[in-house]
Amino acid sequence: MQGKSKEQFVHSVFESIAPKYDLMNDILSFRRHKAWRNFTMKKMNVKPGSTAIDLCCGTCDWTISLAEASGTGPMVGLDFSQNMLDVGAEKVRRIGLDKQIKLVRGNAMELPFEDNSFDYATIGFALRNVPDLVKVIEEMQRVVKPGGMVVSLELSKPTWQPFKSIYYFYFQRVLPMLGKLIAKRYEQYKWLPESLIHFPDHKQLADIFRKTGLTKVEAYPLTGGIAALHIGIKPDAAK
Repeated sequence: MQGKSKEQFVHSVFESIAPKYDLMNDILSFRRHKAWRNFTMKKMNVKPGSTAIDLCCGTCDWTISLAEASGTGPMVGLDFSQNMLDVGAEKVRRIGLDKQIKLVRGNAMELPFEDNSFDYATIGFALRNVPDLVKVIEEMQRVVKPGGMVVSLELSKPTWQPFKSIYYFYFQRVLPMLGKLIAKRYEQYKWLPESLIHFPDHKQLADIFRKTGLTKVEAYPLTGGIAALHIGIKPDAAK
């Protein structure tokens, strides 16, 4: 599935699963996604007043964490699914961060922002869903300031047995049935494990980060490799 057809399919998936997205995230990650995000936020060490753009922000959990860590800095959450943004907007309003967080419907491969606009650019559990992940990483690098940070938190591929076999059985066989039972969506959750098959492992993704020009690239496999954090720094213009 390439280009526009993938983009349209992924859009339909997230439009349809938006109301149950948070619940299914708990199931998908064995309730570990919050711990992964907390680990990521510690590594990012967001400075007070910093600005960030959270790509494919979904229901805005990470966008909210960034806003709370910054305290005063303007935050942008961008997603192409209006249904996901609607769920996120309600969450943002409920917490009282609607003046600090701006939600934008847009394309992660064509960010509607000037070069050097943000201190951080993040993408959570979505890089494997985009038609061109290199283009997205390049766009993230473009919109952060020199010295700014590009961050991806994503599902990855466990490497050690027997955990690897157990995880893939769960991901490929059990998860779609849970999607059918809980979210009334089978095909959408059958597709999610398929989206991981052709996705780079954590070492390959780190190499892609470097090839796009990012420096000081760090990769952290999490929970036996079922997720991975990648961080890269945009080089200063003078270097």
